[in-house]
Amino acid sequence: MIYIIILAHWIADFICQTNWMAQNKSKSYKALSLHILSYTTALALVMFLLTQNPNSFLYALINGAVHFVVDAITSRITSKLYAKGDVHNFFVVIGLDQAIHMATLVATIGVL
Repeated sequence: MIYIIILAHWIADFICQTNWMAQNKSKSYKALSLHILSYTTALALVMFLLTQNPNSFLYALINGAVHFVVDAITSRITSKLYAKGDVHNFFVVIGLDQAIHMATLVATIGVL
């Protein structure tokens, strides 16, 4: 199950996030909200298609809500670091962002 979750997260967070969403979610709640909408929808669909578990939709909603809060914070931090040219700390925060997302996905696995 964990491999399915990792794959679903990768598809939802990276493949389904447009360049516009990635560049604007730190300064626009519209861009962040569209990212979360696409993330939650993709996570739900991939999880459901691969597991046939109807609880995939609730799982995606919970993780989408947490993802919104995490990205609202981390995207603002990373955009400032990127603007300063602080590449190392930019990637440190990206790594932390992904660690939090993975921890949340694992912590909520009981919903499935």
